[in-house]
This record gives sequence, C-alpha cells and structure tokens, in this order.
Amino acid sequence: QVQLVESGGGLVQPGGSLRLSCAAPRVAFVNYVMGWFRQAPGRQRELVATITRGDITNYVDSVKGRFTISGDVAKNTLYLQMDSLRPEGTAVYYCNAKNIANAYWGQGTQVTVSS
Repeated sequence: QVQLVESGGGLVQPGGSLRLSCAAPRVAFVNYVMGWFRQAPGRQRELVATITRGDITNYVDSVKGRFTISGDVAKNTLYLQMDSLRPEGTAVYYCNAKNIANAYWGQGTQVTVSS
C-alpha cells in the first residue's frame, strides 16, 4: 500500500521559514507528478507547487519566489522549502503523488503563521 507521510509543520512567525518533508517509500518519483497542496480553514484545497521528471517545477503565483519544491529520488522524499511565510499561508499542507492511473495523498501537516 502506498503511503505518503508529511512532516515539518509547526508554528512560525511571519517572515519565517519552514521545510516540509514527504516520505514516499513506495513511490517511484519518475513515474509521478509530485506536488504540495494546502487547505486553509473554510477554503478549498489548492495546489501550491509541483515537480515532474527532469525537475520541472510549477508554482501558484502567490508563492513564487518564496517557496521551493524539490525531491530526493534516492530517499523517495519530497520537500517544500517555505521562506518569507505570511499569515495567509496558514493551512494544512498535503503531499500528493499523481499519474494517469493513481493519485495518493498524505495525511497533512499543519502550518500556522502567526505572531
């Protein structure tokens, strides 16, 4: 069974940084689009960033220049480096692995940006 396990969330002040990790031991990254989503209270889940074969990345406009998605194929781990965090970044962040046949989600990790 494929499992994605996120970690690294927490409470951070505005302007601070966090690094999220997603362990995906049974996911061959080259066969999936790997991504991070987030869901704030009362809002729909939204795409934050994706990375595909060849390290092609894509970001939602609101995080461009502040967030960086990356993957370690050898460790089967996906990362999201979040810098210059803003209060509107408060949300549960989810890891996702998707291809034409399957889509997998992690359980989410809470990120709270507050002073």
